Amino acid sequence: MARALSKLGYCSRSRAFELIEAGRAGVNGRICRDPEAPVRLGRDRLEVDGRPLDRAAKIYLMLNKPRGIVTTASDEKNRQTVYDCLDPSLPWVGPVGRLDKASEGLLLLSNDSEWSARILAPETHLERTYHVQIARIADDGLVAVITQGVRTREGDRLGAKAARILRVGDKNSWLEIVLDEGKNRHIRRMLEALDIEVLRLVRVAIGPLVLGELAKGSSRSLSRAEKLALDRAVS
Repeated sequence: MARALSKLGYCSRSRAFELIEAGRAGVNGRICRDPEAPVRLGRDRLEVDGRPLDRAAKIYLMLNKPRGIVTTASDEKNRQTVYDCLDPSLPWVGPVGRLDKASEGLLLLSNDSEWSARILAPETHLERTYHVQIARIADDGLVAVITQGVRTREGDRLGAKAARILRVGDKNSWLEIVLDEGKNRHIRRMLEALDIEVLRLVRVAIGPLVLGELAKGSSRSLSRAEKLALDRAVS
């Protein structure tokens, strides 16, 4: 039942569990309190709060996430979330992956749970490109270490698919780092293992999709060409 509500694009799987356990969802005119109950999409009639549900139109958004907000629907500490950046009249959409509170840049959101799962599937090795400001002068030796990989304090080996120096200042530098895997806080932990402080971390591309000039805190729908390019990248 919970999976069906998510596939219809009505809400997230976790929110569906809450609605079902609260007795607010039904199948074929009967209240269902079992989130794992089987449902035949296209045949069974699903309801929430007595209102019938139809399959929602698919929505694919890109957001330029500002630094300092969290990638979650609600926060127990009452911090600002990515949903504060969205038009409140939008139907439900969920983040496709995450950016931590201190990171910024390109974040995808969609109500298409199957598409989201394909984008996040590790076997696709979909590239993510980041621009990272660090508190030291970068050189070719550092780039080589990042691409070769380092052992973190937790024992993980983390590296980048590619890295290059974008620009160097008097006390800090900007790097471009490309990942084709997405372990938790991958770049921050990798640089922390080298005793390098991260000053800013901005995701600028996911596969062929580029953040471009989208204003910070703004969102827009993906164009048909952008959506197709992402689909080809993970096919």
